[in-house]
Amino acid sequence: MAKLEKLLTGNFDTILRRVTDGVLGGSCSGSLEDSSDFFGENCRCSVRVFERYSAFGGNRVSMSVTLFQREDGKIQLSAITAGGSQAMFFKLNTLGEESFLDTLREII
Repeated sequence: MAKLEKLLTGNFDTILRRVTDGVLGGSCSGSLEDSSDFFGENCRCSVRVFERYSAFGGNRVSMSVTLFQREDGKIQLSAITAGGSQAMFFKLNTLGEESFLDTLREII
């Protein structure tokens, strides 16, 4: 598992669109598996779950991306990847997870 957390500024919709388009465009096997959006009085939250094939591990890797816009307008991003290991009892070869997260690092 790999994780990336950042505090961002900007337009929420623009950031969400750039993340979605960038992740899907960064891999020929990438897909948006599901999404969820929540709105509050002075806040907003969007969750996206992506998946792609990892040639490093020979399996599929998922990445969950959460954007949360606070009352002060700042946007918190949390991205977590999983599924890149083939071992049964401990993690080996998490290169696919890191590589998937690197796609997002380049976008933001």
